[in-house]
Amino acid sequence: MNSILFHKLKHFLALPWEKKRLLIEALIYLAYARIYKQLPFSKVSHLLGKHMKETEQTQDLHRENPIQQISEAVHHMSRYTFWESECLVKAVACMKMLERRGIESTLYLGTARDDYGEFVAHAWLRSGTFFLSGAHEKDKFTIVSMFACIPKKEKERW
Repeated sequence: MNSILFHKLKHFLALPWEKKRLLIEALIYLAYARIYKQLPFSKVSHLLGKHMKETEQTQDLHRENPIQQISEAVHHMSRYTFWESECLVKAVACMKMLERRGIESTLYLGTARDDYGEFVAHAWLRSGTFFLSGAHEKDKFTIVSMFACIPKKEKERW
């Protein structure tokens, strides 16, 4: 066990500084998003953006690389958290990291019935034409709510 941990730490330390910074930031935002999830939704929903609005679905090539990097960092670090970091936690973490960089996004919340007829929920995040999280299952769910996150410099359009 210690040799595995040592190997992972050695690998992390060998990464370029920018990659390390992004992974640490992802871990912090995953923790932040998990705290959000613990609070009553009515108390935190206003922090997610403009309710029942969507951001544009256009491709912005100069933002594609940072969006992809954020998605990868959040998904990677979600495997190492001591807390549950499933769809909503990952989507909110990605959203807040994008917002910090002035990149808009839309958080979708959906519901469905599973194979046993049980009620299930799912969350996913889109920025432009790129889905950062939850895309693999989104088509199984009916959208019941959405939040457009428009960073401050983008808000003039709304």
